[in-house]
Amino acid sequence: MVEKKKRSIHWDIEAKLYFKQAIQYIKQESPQGANIVKKAILEHVSVLKLDAGIYEADRFKIGNDGTYRAVTVYSYRITYRVTNSQILILRIRHTSQNPILY
Repeated sequence: MVEKKKRSIHWDIEAKLYFKQAIQYIKQESPQGANIVKKAILEHVSVLKLDAGIYEADRFKIGNDGTYRAVTVYSYRITYRVTNSQILILRIRHTSQNPILY
């Protein structure tokens, strides 16, 4: 179980890049849809500051010790790791992509 305490959030460079690219892709078809998805993902990430254990353990992490967790928002799977002092956003992938064991 993940202890409830306030932690800082840090994004992996590739996760941040993929997130930006995904929002740009959605924006081509629907600027309003892009804003909705972006806001929802950022809200779900923000909640982690107060309760990092709110979402399920990541079932795709081999040998997960419980610190790797994931949540799906509008078909985007957000994978993160909880440490004593921070939350690391490791990956954002569209759920239509094949899952990656890591």
